[in-house]
Formats: sequence, C-alpha cells, structure tokens
Amino acid sequence: MQTHKLSSREAASYLGVSESYLNKTRVLGGGPAYFKLGRKVVYDRENLDAWLASHRRQSTSQPPALAAA
Repeated sequence: MQTHKLSSREAASYLGVSESYLNKTRVLGGGPAYFKLGRKVVYDRENLDAWLASHRRQSTSQPPALAAA
C-alpha cells in the first residue's frame, strides 16, 4: 500500500511550523526525515509523527536527552 507523500508546505502545515523552519532543519539537521527526489523534497506522514513524538516533553525543565526515556 502506497502512502501519499507530503510536500514541504503540506508537512509544515501538518506539523504547525513554517516551511522556512523545515528548510532550515534540512540544512542544519534535527528535523524530520525526508525524501529528496531530484529537486523535490517530500515527507512521509509516519516520519513526521515519529519526529513529533521525539520532541514530547513533560515539563519545560526536562532535558531533551531524557524525553525519550
């Protein structure tokens, strides 16, 4: 079963971030996994959900390394 891939604009909307933010995370790292198809960048919804889950915190004082534990 093939899933629909999201464009950068669609992925940004899905995540509630700007498209510019996604562009920066592709350059600097730390963003969701993506596919590069020639000049086109697309995202899989499962990868976006996994990236969101990896940023889950219980409090503002929680260090990022402990969030996954």
